[in-house]
Amino acid sequence: MPTSPAPPTGEDRNTRRRARTRQALLRAARQILAEDGDTSVSIQEIAQRADVGFGSFYNHFASKTELFEAAVEDALEEFGHTFDAQLASVTDPAELVAAGFRLSVRMADSHPELMRVLRHRALAHLHSDQGLAPRARRDIELGIATGRFTDVDPLAAFTAVGGSLLALIDLRFTRPDLPPDPTATTLAAMTLRMLGLPAEEAREVAGRPLPGEG
Repeated sequence: MPTSPAPPTGEDRNTRRRARTRQALLRAARQILAEDGDTSVSIQEIAQRADVGFGSFYNHFASKTELFEAAVEDALEEFGHTFDAQLASVTDPAELVAAGFRLSVRMADSHPELMRVLRHRALAHLHSDQGLAPRARRDIELGIATGRFTDVDPLAAFTAVGGSLLALIDLRFTRPDLPPDPTATTLAAMTLRMLGLPAEEAREVAGRPLPGEG
């Protein structure tokens, strides 16, 4: 007969409980950041929103600043992993850059809380080592190294691409009346031209179906 798994120990239950509490605090912080980005809320209010005890806060974070930084990092990683899953089959650096614009504007509708967090806080993390930033830098550097893009300063190119992407996300929320895909595709084509692609090719690459769309 197969043996039954050993019952969880007190240490296992405590580890899971701590993980749930930390995630509840992160969720509460992300909700606050998504609503208006105001971090002046008290720790008591954060704990109440997370439905955890006030003292539990300090078991996980030393300050509100640390919590909100962790919440932004959590959002950035979710953003990056979503792109990894969607674009795993794409190898062309130009197509990856263009798809980043189109996926981002769609995620404003499919993942509104996540994208509102990034709208309010991502500019300060534009050059971080988490989320979409390292992936975009990788794609731009590969495009330059292979001759797909013009031989320009990678940092300057990434800054221009990242800033344009964040502006597009903000536009999606401030002008929800604008059709998302045409706006994102147009900006993606403009960005590819900036990176050195001829106009006709930039439009073709920017308008390619996203993976899974056929």
